[in-house]
Amino acid sequence: MLNFRYTARDPATGQYIKSDVQAENEQAAAKLIRKEGFVPIDITLAEKSTNGLLSKRLNKVRTKDKVLFSRQLSTLINAGLPLVQSLRNVNAQTTSKPLKVVINKVIGDVEAGATLSVAMGKHPEVFNQVYISLIAAGEASGTLDKALERLAIQQEKDADLISKVRGAMVYPLIVVAVMIGVLTFMMVKVLPQVEVLYAGLPGAQLPLITKILLTVSNFVVHFWWVVLAILGFMAFATTRWARTLGGKQVIDKAKMKMWPVGPLFTKMYMARFARTGTTLVSSGVPLIQMLEITANAINNVHVEDSIHKAAEKVKGGKALSDSLQNDPNFLELVPNMIRIGEQSGSLEQMLAKSADYYEKEVDDQIKAISTIIEPVLMVVLGIVAFVIVAAVLLPVYGLAGQSFV
Repeated sequence: MLNFRYTARDPATGQYIKSDVQAENEQAAAKLIRKEGFVPIDITLAEKSTNGLLSKRLNKVRTKDKVLFSRQLSTLINAGLPLVQSLRNVNAQTTSKPLKVVINKVIGDVEAGATLSVAMGKHPEVFNQVYISLIAAGEASGTLDKALERLAIQQEKDADLISKVRGAMVYPLIVVAVMIGVLTFMMVKVLPQVEVLYAGLPGAQLPLITKILLTVSNFVVHFWWVVLAILGFMAFATTRWARTLGGKQVIDKAKMKMWPVGPLFTKMYMARFARTGTTLVSSGVPLIQMLEITANAINNVHVEDSIHKAAEKVKGGKALSDSLQNDPNFLELVPNMIRIGEQSGSLEQMLAKSADYYEKEVDDQIKAISTIIEPVLMVVLGIVAFVIVAAVLLPVYGLAGQSFV
């Protein structure tokens, strides 16, 4: 398949349309354009772009743009418009240029005969596995509009959850950044002045704490490039290590165990599991497939591994609740709620209640962390300030009690 860029005229309105279409050749492209009721004016082979550049552009698609896309497409399909026409209308209203690129390619694939799920599946940077699976389920059941609406709700809930967790981390990071800035300024600008003062006084001795900080200060001032090189290397090495399986295992375990954020991340994973499971089950996705998709959406290798193990047990005939029971990476409420859903035939509702419960728990945990972390940071900041002030003022007070010849 080749990608053609074309200009066509809509006979009904007289408007000119510019878009892309995928076809075997220029003649096939013109045929597809006419099939949509447009009159082709100019058809040219689109320039090939590198995958790297395309990937960078796709990564810039924001969640709110995808939510709006899903809702608009759901509304138009529910109103009875054909899929391609719905996609074109949504594309015309989309303000995100990267998303427009993707929608144009999806339109071209759909016009060439591909299903919407297959066409979207070619762009995993924008449409993840949960999205594709729900679209496929909606196509199979004839409820594509409802599947898109569920997707919009799912995306909003997930984005809101992540936003709250990130928001909880902003204040500590700001305080730490300010602390580092003040510490650097004092050591680079203020402490050297104390050393100059003492240098002109014979027999004067600097306190030990001042000597230690001055040694660090002199090293930073004269060998700042070494400090930057070390910090850069550490950042690079840590980033590379964090991408390895071993690094992910250590980091993901720390997220769930480290005080005080451990309970927060654990509850966030439970909420994400339950919310994603609710969306998939309500769309008719089979249980085994739901587990496999949800595992990939969790973003924690330990919880993901637990879900994969549970899926294997379910394949062997075991109930999902029993498969998750006593798993160290799952809180006890989740399998208990699933068991009630299995016994009553209301698994979707029980998963939804679990998601609501843990989303509220995440809110409460964020408030608790904020309450704890503020005084802790104040204490740490006070200790750092005390050390710096002591290093500066002790020499000054020492001069007051000495006489120099």
